Amino acid sequence: MGSAWFFPFIAVAGILQAVGAAINGTLNKSLVNPWLATAVSFLIVLFVATALFVCMPRPLPSAGDLAGMPWWAPLGGVAGAVAVFAGLLLIQKLGAGPVNGVTISANLIASLAIDHFALFGVAQHAMNPWRATGAVLMVAGVTLIAKF
Repeated sequence: MGSAWFFPFIAVAGILQAVGAAINGTLNKSLVNPWLATAVSFLIVLFVATALFVCMPRPLPSAGDLAGMPWWAPLGGVAGAVAVFAGLLLIQKLGAGPVNGVTISANLIASLAIDHFALFGVAQHAMNPWRATGAVLMVAGVTLIAKF
């Protein structure tokens, strides 16, 4: 399988992330309680993930896979929950552009650090002036979006 579909798939995921944040903002507004809105959002994700697992249960991890798993590996969902909660709580107040812009910029800056220091099992991609310039331009763009 070629890699030609990787970037279009990532672009669709990015679009869905922006749409999801706006939808979650409306969910929060409708349900009033942000914790309830977060729970509803994640219960639906849990249902979809469980249904997909039932349809495609293989491969399963071996005992060795589980024993070799870093302690922090299952915590990615908690990290995602913080982003979802921040979006559903603040998108109605600040707008989709600033909330998603800051989220994506912070994500990019953290990702550059993760790449540079090869954190969390990611292959190293050293920081260089071009990557740093891209991050600065991203922050500048988000600042313009939030300000105007």
